[in-house]
Amino acid sequence: MALLNLHHLRLFRAVALDGTLTGAARQLRLSQSALSSQLRTLESSLGHALFERRGRGLVLTEAGRIALDHAESIFRTAADLSATLNESGRTRRALRVGALATLSRNFQMQFLRPLIGREDVEVVLRSGSQAELLRGLEGLALDVVLTNLAPARDAVSPWLIHRLDEQPVSLIGSPARVGDPPRALTDLLATEPLIVPTADTAIRAAFDALTARLGISPSIAAEADDMAMLRLLARADAGLAVLPPIVVRDELATGRLVEAASLEGIFESFLAVTLARRFPNPLLAHVLAGAA
Repeated sequence: MALLNLHHLRLFRAVALDGTLTGAARQLRLSQSALSSQLRTLESSLGHALFERRGRGLVLTEAGRIALDHAESIFRTAADLSATLNESGRTRRALRVGALATLSRNFQMQFLRPLIGREDVEVVLRSGSQAELLRGLEGLALDVVLTNLAPARDAVSPWLIHRLDEQPVSLIGSPARVGDPPRALTDLLATEPLIVPTADTAIRAAFDALTARLGISPSIAAEADDMAMLRLLARADAGLAVLPPIVVRDELATGRLVEAASLEGIFESFLAVTLARRFPNPLLAHVLAGAA
């Protein structure tokens, strides 16, 4: 095998993280043809194809994932070497976190709390859909994905699923709407407008089953797939919201909102999804241990 060209490896890394030749070439200020030619040279020297084309994008092959893992390690080592020789004492290490766009921000902050304020750590936080985030994780552009939706897993799936927490779901609203003392759950469900998650969520499915068992046809004032929007609607007193108390922790603490009732048997699971990697990010073990 020919001697590895680190310049070609850096170009490969840029394409792997972007997912397209067009975007990577723009970022690197190279023509697409020049970038493509240098990638072919790297693939020839390694003896393996590093990408396969899917639609308009590029996806790493198995050899490509291994190459990117090693490239990340090589460039981290180079940064450590530079910091040592410059007597800077340390270099920042990044943790790249993907979070489902609809996931509670309070939970995300709770997960990241062990790293907040550390001068040697940079947290890169990206939000998106489940499919987008899992593609980023599989392509090694992310270290971990935070979600409340467990991805499908079978004998050949690559995901490692860590159950971080399970929060009860409650009926929450303004003190005036809930009453003092709070009215019975059945009364509230039957008479008050409700703010609920959308029909494709686990919480909504469990809530619909609960109201069916109670023989209640609730009045839905609003539904949203974003916990932040459910929180804002509850604060605006659009109705009683069906959500985990952690989402409105600050409002409950100040008394702006109150918990009318816990919805028995309904929970929201918070998960971290990772991949088994030869060179795992050491920060990941730190935050997973803190969340356990």
